Amino acid sequence: MILRMENICKSYYRGKTEVPVLHDICLSVEKGDYLAIMGPSGSGKTTLMNLIGCLDKPSAGSYLLEGEDVSAKKDNALAELRNRYLGFVFQSFYLMPGLSALENVALPLMYAGVSRKERLERAREALRGVGLEDRMKFLPNQLSGGQCQRVAIARAMAGRPALLLADEPTGALDTASGEQIMELFDQINEAGSTIIMITHEPSIADRARTVYHIRDGRLSVPGEAFL
Repeated sequence: MILRMENICKSYYRGKTEVPVLHDICLSVEKGDYLAIMGPSGSGKTTLMNLIGCLDKPSAGSYLLEGEDVSAKKDNALAELRNRYLGFVFQSFYLMPGLSALENVALPLMYAGVSRKERLERAREALRGVGLEDRMKFLPNQLSGGQCQRVAIARAMAGRPALLLADEPTGALDTASGEQIMELFDQINEAGSTIIMITHEPSIADRARTVYHIRDGRLSVPGEAFL
């Protein structure tokens, strides 16, 4: 079991007014799973992704990540967990414009304490894995949108995460580039990586093995329709 969430709730405050966003979320993910969480804008899917990714903390409930209870950990401990277990791919690529593809992929490994020699080796390996062995020295503005997303995927995979989180990974791409990125996610999962993907597009969600739906902060069981 990579993660287990039980009765997770999340609320924010506007002044003294509590605003509930997530309600009694229960989710279990096994190694090698490929999940899509699908929902419209405002459904709570990004808030859920932030909790899964240890970018935020729940207001109530239990969250175990690789057997560790992360529900009440402090910010420094959450950052350590992100570095140790998680890889992120976002709709916006978040590449450093002044760094080459190779340097962008290697940069997070520096913060993780990986030696320069090893982080460059792992960055090259990751870029070869996404088909960019001939673009390693290119800057982001010399790459297409699809190629930038491949660099972002390579950056996530270079950290050898237990869990890859993808938030609308094709949202900024044209149809053809999006299809190529989804084929790459298929290959990554077939190689044994665990993936959770957030999307609002049915054609993208259908690529996953299991599809959850979220609406008004409530997560459905796969195959169960909202009433």
